[in-house]
Amino acid sequence: MGWAALFGGILLTALLVSDAIWNDQWAFARYDALLILALGVQAVFLWFKLETWDEAKVIILFHITGTAMELFKVHAGSWAYPEPAMAKLAGVPLFSGFMYAAVGSFIARVIRIFRMQFAPYPPLWLTFVLAAAIYVNFFAHHFIVDIRIALFIATIVIYARTRVWFVVGKTPRWMPLPLAALLSSFFMWVAENIGTATGTWLYSGQANHDMVSFSKMGSWYLLLYVSFVTVTLVSRQALRVDKITAQDIALR
Repeated sequence: MGWAALFGGILLTALLVSDAIWNDQWAFARYDALLILALGVQAVFLWFKLETWDEAKVIILFHITGTAMELFKVHAGSWAYPEPAMAKLAGVPLFSGFMYAAVGSFIARVIRIFRMQFAPYPPLWLTFVLAAAIYVNFFAHHFIVDIRIALFIATIVIYARTRVWFVVGKTPRWMPLPLAALLSSFFMWVAENIGTATGTWLYSGQANHDMVSFSKMGSWYLLLYVSFVTVTLVSRQALRVDKITAQDIALR
């Protein structure tokens, strides 16, 4: 799992190290250095084939959708990036898109590394509608009623039968997809705490070293469904419409 999350692990390490060593008097801004690092890591991953070009397409999609959300949320006052930078657009440092891209990198790599299969997978059109509703709600709840409770319920109803099959060593195993999303959201919450502890970004009303609210786990739980569906826009080889067994996985 750590190998699959290598991109995100490098970025989180960069947040910790840069926060520890950076001097505000330096001519080069920390956010700009993080952007250069992220671009360099992406280039290295492609050069050494740690990511495929299809996975790179996923990362581009994540970067676009993530940056769009960042621009809106920063403008709405949900969180802020307090440090200066040259590569900053409407208060959003451009490296921030790579934090979403790291999520896409993890999902794409973990599917390949663990030979994952998702079965039985719901109708694609239904997953697209759910993902779109979740994404729109992240914006719309600032103006109209927040429907996230209904969206939580929808994820269970739509994905309740879907098992995530994966192989550890030679042994096929599985877990319900909603449980996988919940466990992943916890680690995203941990990553959020690293980001705010280093002062890289701060939520509205949050002081340095305040713990991120557990409610953010719910946000990430929903956003992970958007993330997974984004991956399926590019690659669908792991999706199965009917049930499969451990023997089916072993024979593949």
